[in-house]
Amino acid sequence: MPTEIPPLLLAPLAPVTGTTLQQQLYQRIKQGILQGQLAAGAVLPGTRQLASELQVSRNTVLNVWTQLQAEGYLMSDRQGSRVTPLALPAGQVDDDTLTRWPLAKRIDVFQRRPWVDTGALPLRPGIPALNHFPVAAWRRALSQVMSHTPPQLLGYGDPLGDAELRTALAQHLRITRGVRCDARQIVITEGVQQALMLCVTLLSNPGDPGWIEEPGYRGAKAAFRAGELNLIPIPADHQGLAPQPGHWKQAPPRLIYTTPTHQYPTGAVMSAARRLALIAAARQHRAWIIEDDYDGDFHYHGDPIMAMQGMTDNAPVIYLGSFSKTLFPALRIGFMVLPAPLVSRLTPALHQLLRGGNRPEQQALTRFILSGDYRRHLGKMRRLYRQRQELLRSELQRAAGQSLPLLGGDSGLHLVLPLDSHHNDAVIACQLHQAGFAPAALSEFYLAEPVQQGLVMGYGNSSDTQIIAATRQLSRILSWPG
Repeated sequence: MPTEIPPLLLAPLAPVTGTTLQQQLYQRIKQGILQGQLAAGAVLPGTRQLASELQVSRNTVLNVWTQLQAEGYLMSDRQGSRVTPLALPAGQVDDDTLTRWPLAKRIDVFQRRPWVDTGALPLRPGIPALNHFPVAAWRRALSQVMSHTPPQLLGYGDPLGDAELRTALAQHLRITRGVRCDARQIVITEGVQQALMLCVTLLSNPGDPGWIEEPGYRGAKAAFRAGELNLIPIPADHQGLAPQPGHWKQAPPRLIYTTPTHQYPTGAVMSAARRLALIAAARQHRAWIIEDDYDGDFHYHGDPIMAMQGMTDNAPVIYLGSFSKTLFPALRIGFMVLPAPLVSRLTPALHQLLRGGNRPEQQALTRFILSGDYRRHLGKMRRLYRQRQELLRSELQRAAGQSLPLLGGDSGLHLVLPLDSHHNDAVIACQLHQAGFAPAALSEFYLAEPVQQGLVMGYGNSSDTQIIAATRQLSRILSWPG
């Protein structure tokens, strides 16, 4: 005897671009069940009967019934197909209700600022010269890897990173940065930010004091906040991080984040005496130093400044670096160098926290390094960035009509233009962004008051023409005579 067909199912099915008749019927019945139009226990018509009413093939209806049974919306017995009893939510939850649901308390410490896509706009700090990247050499390295790729290379690899890359990187760091390490101490990460998160996760507990440079890198602050550390801003002067005896006494740290080779963003170089004093004090207080050598490969006058990690044996230093500035940010390959005594203690946790991905890219990077292409690219970029830094310095001085106290030193990819306190650097940065430039406001790198007003101006990905245009625009905003 035919079953009475619910009115919901009797509406004809019509061809719709991008949606099959089967998909339409599936969605109709599924939504009817979820919205209560098809009650729990309701018996649905047989597949032949419904196919005849809707003028579709029986296979269409059979496939829908099979899918709905697999997902638990329908069940079949001797009586036929019936709607499964479901615990449907009472009423609807609107957006306003969801905004009041509890979240992790730690997110309250993050500043509520909208993300602005500055992409690769001129003057954005930390972006290398993307159009000077040797795409052909990189494509060749990738092609060599992929043309000889065994199936195993497409699966998960060593969570600590490709063994050949770690070996090549250890040799490179020993020669160019003075880092004391071997391959087993290196952990490949997805950029420096993941390395920072791992340091916080593995070396500290919520509530531990974490020292941060003032002004300092916002990514490090975000990592410390995510780990619920007690952030302690330590002023940085012309020799970098400058902790006082009171800091050690009142808030002895568990973690110390520092950029000794080229303080970010001021460009100060930490002196040898201060580095050794920091290591000695960290040993005394059983603190870990996180050394972020974010742009140590770009030093333009004299020999490169060597890493603090390599100054003494068994320094309590975790050395961080990445290829975001030496190659390109989208590569998302960074690394951390652990003190040798930590390797065996942290490896079990690292094996569970990491998954060993990006294997073709890691092997291509290994070939890129061993072939000499990486060294040649760094040499070309040093020459280019030195010229661009000199141009930015001269254009700013010319536009201002006076000697400016620029910060940033003789390294890296940015300069800092300090501004008088009556200026609002965030407003000026916004005005420049509207004109097509993306410097950062110096005040946003501070954790506490008072803050210094200024602009952090990147020149790595800024052409000569763009640098000249940017300084002219800034001159108009600041009413400089030039």
